[in-house]
Amino acid sequence: MKDMIAYCGLDCEKCDAYLATINDDQALREKTAKLWAELNNAPILPEHINCEGCRVDGMKTVYCDSLCAIRQCALKKTVTTCGECPDMQKCQTVGMVISNNPAVLKNLKG
Repeated sequence: MKDMIAYCGLDCEKCDAYLATINDDQALREKTAKLWAELNNAPILPEHINCEGCRVDGMKTVYCDSLCAIRQCALKKTVTTCGECPDMQKCQTVGMVISNNPAVLKNLKG
């Protein structure tokens, strides 16, 4: 499985926070911060948009690092992704991600 597939199955290489970080794209940081702040009703600033991937060493957004319930659960269960978890089929948390993005399930079964 690619290292850039997040615990939930999303592809980090397609994430705007990752793209802004690896390309040092301040305009994309600002756009992403504005969108994420609106979507999450939270004070997200451009300087918060720095991430090198969910499952690799390096920078992560505050959300991905410490607030993402999926990442915290996977770390606790010591699984590479939710695809290795025996509870994935009944998990409502990752189920929300899967229902919003069908490619996620393919990535998790990868």
